[in-house]
Amino acid sequence: MKKITIAIDGYSSTGKSTVAKMLAKELGYVYVDTGAMYRAVTLYAMRKLFIKAGHFDKEALIRHLFMVSVKFQMNAETGIADVYLNGENVEREIRTLEVSNFVSQIAAIPEVRKLLVQKQHEMGKEKGIVMDGRDIGTVVFPDAELKVFMTASADERARRRFEELKAKGDAVSYEAVLENVQKRDKLDTSRADSPLVQAEDAILLDNTHTNIEDQFHILLQLAKDRIFGRC
Repeated sequence: MKKITIAIDGYSSTGKSTVAKMLAKELGYVYVDTGAMYRAVTLYAMRKLFIKAGHFDKEALIRHLFMVSVKFQMNAETGIADVYLNGENVEREIRTLEVSNFVSQIAAIPEVRKLLVQKQHEMGKEKGIVMDGRDIGTVVFPDAELKVFMTASADERARRRFEELKAKGDAVSYEAVLENVQKRDKLDTSRADSPLVQAEDAILLDNTHTNIEDQFHILLQLAKDRIFGRC
């Protein structure tokens, strides 16, 4: 059975990572959460105080990029790969609202994107991969056999993210999460380097009123159609 490359792009909190993990597991493919890679670099910048409220020293971060190592390592308990920053498991730390507030600024830096896109290319050179992010179908894998662009209303995405953070015990308000979602949308779509945009040949999936299971089955059928040459 031939292997293909599956690129899933879209707005924040559309459930890209969740459904991409399910799809990769079903197909026996490698899953790569590129957003987690940018979050890891963001966490590094925050810890070094290169970025904080009202301050962003881009040049300092760029100078220190050679010291940043982002890798994925399988978690035996969950069955999925966790993100490691310089050898430390930071899977939980990178999912906070504080990191979310800064990640779009970090992702807009060309030097950061160049570094991580290079790593993403290396991960996907053998195909058999499901990768989600903001520019996978437009920049990282423009020749991917299956491209999907996921979207949903800002209110619904904020509600999902709020429930997720609340379940983890994070003290956040819905209003703060909605503001973050709207801010990230603006930054992601307006940045000069690799802005968030739907690839011309990507399939649009609006999941405002669609649950994860239905999304999974839609994507699985799309993938099978391409694997077995039915489209």
